[in-house]
Amino acid sequence: MLSPRFTYFTRFAVTAAALAVLAGCADRPPADDPEAVAAYNEVNDPFEPANRFIFRSNDFAYRNVLHPLATGYRDVVPDLGRQMVANVLGNLKVPVIFLNQILQANFTGAGQSLSRLVLNTSFGVGGLMDVAAPLGIPRRDADFGQTLAVWGAGEGPYLVLPLLGGSNPRDAAGLLVDSFADPLDDYLDSNHLMWVAETRFGISVLSLLDANIDAIDDIKRSSIDYYASMRSLVRQRRAAEINEAGKPTVGWVHFMPHLQWNL
Repeated sequence: MLSPRFTYFTRFAVTAAALAVLAGCADRPPADDPEAVAAYNEVNDPFEPANRFIFRSNDFAYRNVLHPLATGYRDVVPDLGRQMVANVLGNLKVPVIFLNQILQANFTGAGQSLSRLVLNTSFGVGGLMDVAAPLGIPRRDADFGQTLAVWGAGEGPYLVLPLLGGSNPRDAAGLLVDSFADPLDDYLDSNHLMWVAETRFGISVLSLLDANIDAIDDIKRSSIDYYASMRSLVRQRRAAEINEAGKPTVGWVHFMPHLQWNL
């Protein structure tokens, strides 16, 4: 029997792909207009009609469900409580971050992540407090989409995923892999406690919105084309995260297949 996570992500991937196929691609500019062709290639959004449809659906959910929930979360839970929740959630992600840093041959970062996990789980009371940061061990994120980029995988075309927002084929695949790499989810799944994982996911969404809701609302107010603004910001932020990962320098990584997804 398929695990709940496998079923969820499979349905999600099929739905996103079906919407893209049904909506078709954006019209490519004629070859005799090199400036328009260059702009089209720079945007890298051949599925723009489908992406805009999904983006509007996501925004509807944000305005009518997620934004009110996040606002209520802020009203009910004080600042310190929300920070502690964010700390615990961040601490639970460290095993996946550690694994990806190893795959990226970022052994210094992996050592820091392991140190953070030990310190914050013990002296930080299960991660409620980030005692590692004041000791000079800052948090560093890493995911499998980033790992694929370090291995040489191109991002592919811009995609907007249902509920999850702006992405691309490489990072969508990375999200799927990371979901199976989480040891806590594996434990909960094996012990018929997926309701705990679902609760964790819901709280993670609230915590993420709490950290970004002001910035999102500012972008919506100031943007002439909200979709285009978010597309640009998502791609810029992701490029910065990829650059932060750096390139692997340990020899065995270079024997990995050099992937190129020029979709």
